[in-house]
Amino acid sequence: MPTVSVKWQKELYPGIEIDTTQPPYVFKCQLYDLTGVPPERQKIMVKGGILKDDSDWSKLGIKEGQKLMMVGTADEIVKAPEKGPVFMEDLPEEEQVVAVGHSAGLFNLGNTCYMNSTMQCLHSVPELKSALIEYPQFGRSNDLDQSSHLLTVATRDLFNELDKNVKPVAPMQFWMVLRKKYPQFGQLHNGSFMQQDAEECWTQILYTLSQALRSPSTSSNLDTVKELFGIDLVSRVHCAESGEESTEAETIYSLKCHISHEVNHLHEGLKHGLKSELEKASPSLGRSAVYLKDSRINGLPKYLTIQFVRFFWKRESNQKAKILRKVDYPLELDIFDLCSDDLRKKLETPRQMLRDEDGRKAGLKLKQKGSASVDSDVKMSDAEGPSNESGESSKATSEEGVASAKNVQLTGVYDLVAVLTHKGRSADSGHYVAWVKQENGKWIQFDDDNPIPQREEDITKLSGGGDWHMAYICMYKARTIPM
Repeated sequence: MPTVSVKWQKELYPGIEIDTTQPPYVFKCQLYDLTGVPPERQKIMVKGGILKDDSDWSKLGIKEGQKLMMVGTADEIVKAPEKGPVFMEDLPEEEQVVAVGHSAGLFNLGNTCYMNSTMQCLHSVPELKSALIEYPQFGRSNDLDQSSHLLTVATRDLFNELDKNVKPVAPMQFWMVLRKKYPQFGQLHNGSFMQQDAEECWTQILYTLSQALRSPSTSSNLDTVKELFGIDLVSRVHCAESGEESTEAETIYSLKCHISHEVNHLHEGLKHGLKSELEKASPSLGRSAVYLKDSRINGLPKYLTIQFVRFFWKRESNQKAKILRKVDYPLELDIFDLCSDDLRKKLETPRQMLRDEDGRKAGLKLKQKGSASVDSDVKMSDAEGPSNESGESSKATSEEGVASAKNVQLTGVYDLVAVLTHKGRSADSGHYVAWVKQENGKWIQFDDDNPIPQREEDITKLSGGGDWHMAYICMYKARTIPM
């Protein structure tokens, strides 16, 4: 296409391309955009006279860089309305995200659905994003290795990309850094990257973030990941044979839902997961003996992560197998009966306030107790569902970081906010998908680069029992009461 310049009045418009496959009228429309002179008023001097709307370009001998002369008067400039119609595609990307109601999907880079689904679930935690925003690009602490620092920065950058885009994001930089930090995710088979376990990816990423966000370089919240996800356990370890007994304390980052023929519901599986047998040396017997370990929750996190133990190693086939059994799980989970006696006492007052508030919402008249706390409005903080439709409480928390949790009390009641599912019969194949509740209360299925709106009532149908997607990791958000 030749490029020409056009002289009109005192103005010279250089570098205008002429598409010679289109009639001259199209060229006149280009000039109308530049000058405001309507096509019917344009007189353009060319070889042989004035350019007509249907002239044949091939006969006009237009040359590259040629200067054309145009005369004609422009339309009077009409003042545009102060506020015209705005189409969503014309909005900045950040505003499109708000209008759409969810953030972007992630391209699959070759069996990376395990990583994509993990990151979509973790991305839904505003307090984690807030802590990552404060993490410095440079100047990592001396006790943090370079690969952990780079993975933390890559996580922050990926979350930022998801927040400001509606079109799918390619997580190439994050994936490269993840493979460098944890080479297992770079395993190849016949020249292609292998499918990996989403729970292992989740655990490794959280471990890295726990090291990085605990460093002195952050201005506050020296143990952000523990505050958000850490579950304190107190365990009674007893040997029936010797009568020995001891108490242990530890922090874990997910509860296990063990699946057996007796387990039909998440709660039953969690109870099984808090009891275990271990073999260790007995000082009084002078040999190994079997000990029973019975654990109770002694400290609750803001976000409760639960893993359904669906995969196990099958010795006869020397490969991972999957338990397809259906295990139901609720939208609202109360774990009060899994807590220690000490923690239950601490939860009593917040739970009563929560019951009062629920009753007030249901229109029930509460019995007067002569207490200001009963007469005044007690508002639930960070509760999911209708009480958080505006997303304001989540926003406030994300701005203040985890420290704002000190102003509220946990109740032992949790609301489901994310489900990571696996479809297929083997951990080394199949497909992972994230189902995430947005701040507006809507659920979105993130199937790699394809976000699909879902109905809330369909989320609990991912409970297993066939070849459909079934829950592998559930994440619940604490329902809290301001104190």
